[in-house]
Amino acid sequence: MFKKGLLVSALALLVGGFAPAAANVSAQDEENVLKVASHLPPMTDVVEIASEVIAEPYSIELVEVSDNIQYNEALLNDEVYANFAQHEPFAEIFNEERDGDLVAIQPVYNAVVGFYSSVYDSIDQIEDGAEVAIPSDITNEGRALLILEDHDLISLNDEAGLFPTVADIEENPHNLEFTHIDLLNLTGAYEDGIELVFNYPTYIASIDLTTDDALILEDEDDNTYAIQLVIREGNLDTEATKALQAAFTSPEVLEFLDELAAEKHLAPAFSLDGEEDADEDEAEDADEDSSESEEESAE
Repeated sequence: MFKKGLLVSALALLVGGFAPAAANVSAQDEENVLKVASHLPPMTDVVEIASEVIAEPYSIELVEVSDNIQYNEALLNDEVYANFAQHEPFAEIFNEERDGDLVAIQPVYNAVVGFYSSVYDSIDQIEDGAEVAIPSDITNEGRALLILEDHDLISLNDEAGLFPTVADIEENPHNLEFTHIDLLNLTGAYEDGIELVFNYPTYIASIDLTTDDALILEDEDDNTYAIQLVIREGNLDTEATKALQAAFTSPEVLEFLDELAAEKHLAPAFSLDGEEDADEDEAEDADEDSSESEEESAE
């Protein structure tokens, strides 16, 4: 009996001695798997490309969601390490509403958004009382209204900033009638014949339309609405975040974005390390050559 008990105890000690080590290895491996929530191409495509190039020991696991709420809730609840599906103003509104700590750390691309119409071929044809479908969330509503203002279809209260609403419209010469629709249902609004419909290229592509079919497009080059890599504030300075950011700004990702840029789908919101410096050096060299030429002419 004693020997049997000793044998059992020895086995228990052996198993017990190795189990924590195995658990630690598993926990470490799991910690190096960075889950990134995203929603629809080309956002999910970017995540997958980044997953192929991220530096060891890290790997990326794409977590696809079906709406524009889940990816932020998952991040806030630490179900994922990051998300890639939104611009910074959208994240800011989420933080205000949910007392969140989400931080946009890397602009990756600007989606070319605008208004589409199955009725008009130019803005000159827009009739009084035309119905306009705009997003129901405050950030994209504001973005849509600012585009209409840029094309002189409405004017807005200057104090509204980035988040104007229909209530901020001060001049509406065409008496446009605004209908708020969830972002994911705007393509259906186009198919239903609403005269002007705001949309993203990702969504409008589902009915075989491209930005070439848009009635008006946004002229946005300051990355305000760039789709960004978003994390929680507590992970700002981690090695995992640095590896993730490097993967999302890799040559492979930029090559993919350049292909879509050629199709007017988007514009990359970053350049590779050194390219910007090279451009600046070329500009400086050009200035120096110009100055030398002027001096020679003066002599």
